[in-house]
Amino acid sequence: MAQEIISLDSITFHYPGSDQEVLKNVSFSIEEGEWVAIVGHNGSGKSTLAKLMNGLYFPDQGDITIGGIRLEKDTVWDTRKHIGMVFQNPDNQFVGTTVQDDVAFGLENHGVPHEEMVKRVHSALKQVKMDDFLNQEPHHLSGGQKQRVAMASVLALRPDIIILDEATSMLDPTGRQEVISLVRKLKEDQAMTVLSITHDLEEAAKADRIIVMNQGEIFKSGTPQEIFELGDELVRLGLDLPFPLKMSNAFKAKGILRESQQQLTEEELVNELWISHFNK
Repeated sequence: MAQEIISLDSITFHYPGSDQEVLKNVSFSIEEGEWVAIVGHNGSGKSTLAKLMNGLYFPDQGDITIGGIRLEKDTVWDTRKHIGMVFQNPDNQFVGTTVQDDVAFGLENHGVPHEEMVKRVHSALKQVKMDDFLNQEPHHLSGGQKQRVAMASVLALRPDIIILDEATSMLDPTGRQEVISLVRKLKEDQAMTVLSITHDLEEAAKADRIIVMNQGEIFKSGTPQEIFELGDELVRLGLDLPFPLKMSNAFKAKGILRESQQQLTEEELVNELWISHFNK
C-alpha cells in the first residue's frame, strides 16, 4: 500500500503586506509514486501552494508535512531534500557555462564527492536524453532541451518528489510533449512522485489525479475523467478544455462518437474514431 508523502492540512495563507487570503482552509494529500496536477486560473492559489511546500513561505494556519517531516522554519532544509523544483523559465535555473557544469552545480553545493558527482551528472543527463550535450552551452539549446537539462539538475540530486511549477508554459508544442513524456517515464520507471502546477489541462490530463483550485479553495478533486465531466464548468473557471476533448464533444454532437466515451488524448480520440468507422 502506497504511503503518504505530502500532506496539507487546513492551510490558510496571505502574503505579507496584504489582507487578502490567497489560500483558504486547503487540505489534500499525495501518495508516493502518484502524479497530481493542480490547475486553476491566474490568482487561484496554485503557484502559492508550490512556494509553501518548498518553504519559501509558511502558512498562517495549518500544517504541511513532506516525507514525514512537519515543515517549519527549523526543518525547511530537511524537507527540501525531498523536493526538486522545475520552474517556468529554464533560463532562470542555469548557472553553469556548460550543460554538465550546470547539472553539477547543485551537487557541489551538497558536498557530493567529485567521483560520485561525475556519475550522477552523466546518469541524470542520460535519463533525459541529453548526454550528447555535455559540453554544449545552455543558451544554444532549444526550449525543450533547456527544460530537460533543468530536470537533469533536479534528478541528479535524487529527490523523492518533483514539483513542476508551470514548467511547460513557455515551450512550443513539441517541447511541451517532450517534457510531459519524460515526466511520465520517470514516474513509471522510478515510482517518482510528481506534482505539476499548471493551467494547461492537456498536461493535467496525463496525471493520475487533478485538483482544481478556484479563488484560494479546492473546487474539485478527482481523476482526469471525473474532472473533465465538469465540461463548461471548467471554462467558467477560466480554464480551457483540452483540444482532444473539444473535438470529441464536437464529434459526439454530430453522432460520430459514442456519448459514453471520453477522449482526453489525441491517441484516444484517433482510436475511438477508427473503432466508430469500422463498426458502421
